[in-house]
Amino acid sequence: MAEGIKIGPLTLNYYGMIIMAGVIAAAVLSYIEAKRRGLDTDIVWDSLPWVVIGGVIGARIWHILTPPASMVEQGVTTWYYLTHPLDAIAIWRGGLGIPGAVAGGALALYLYSRKRNFSFMLWADIIVPGLALAQAIGRWGNFVNQEVYGSPSNLPWAITIDPRHRLPEFIDQATYHPLFLYESIFNLLNMGLLLWLNRKYSDKLKEGDVFLSYLITYPVFRFFLEFLRLDNSFVGGVNANQTFMLVIALFAAGSIVWRHREKLFSGKSTPETDDVQSKPNDDL
Repeated sequence: MAEGIKIGPLTLNYYGMIIMAGVIAAAVLSYIEAKRRGLDTDIVWDSLPWVVIGGVIGARIWHILTPPASMVEQGVTTWYYLTHPLDAIAIWRGGLGIPGAVAGGALALYLYSRKRNFSFMLWADIIVPGLALAQAIGRWGNFVNQEVYGSPSNLPWAITIDPRHRLPEFIDQATYHPLFLYESIFNLLNMGLLLWLNRKYSDKLKEGDVFLSYLITYPVFRFFLEFLRLDNSFVGGVNANQTFMLVIALFAAGSIVWRHREKLFSGKSTPETDDVQSKPNDDL
């Protein structure tokens, strides 16, 4: 499969175009959600460059710090990236870690919310369904690059991986679990769940509860998906992605319980926040 569309000396890389399609779709969905709530939709477009740049930087840093085992075996380690800066920024070749993307994008949104004086948690709730949609679309970039596949499989939906993209120990195995597809489908379902929470329980949830819900649903799914993955990222002998996802899911679940502790343990309702757009509510 060609890597992209050639226009003279330039090549429009399929991976990059798919990622950008996901970003645009996420922004449009966030715009629709903000408009539905009667909020300032300009915040979506104004914050978009911050979130995208922060997300890309975070995603690449995560990949550099946690390269998969196959790359480590080839000498492409964290130290290699640090001593080869041009390779470190070559994101069009793949190598963007979702945990870093979420962390970097969230940090960028938080910093921008401080600059513009709006509620980070409120807007995280608005943006996070779009994030799930962006992930669902962006995972197809892994299909183009023939990466993020699982253990060998003969299931009807198994995908064929070219020999040059297979791990050496599985060179004779042609078909594999399409992990990118599993994740894409899950993220579409997760988007629907997050939109439903935003609408169905808007009068019961605190600002940030939907965002925290995402930090439970996706990490739990990803934790179990890692068991099917062949090319895991190990740091000190520990699966970095799987461990990080477990920690985040537990932290988010604990945060939701803590934020609703009065209602959960005493039956009392907690007061709603007044003027949610002008007064930041960034507590977890």
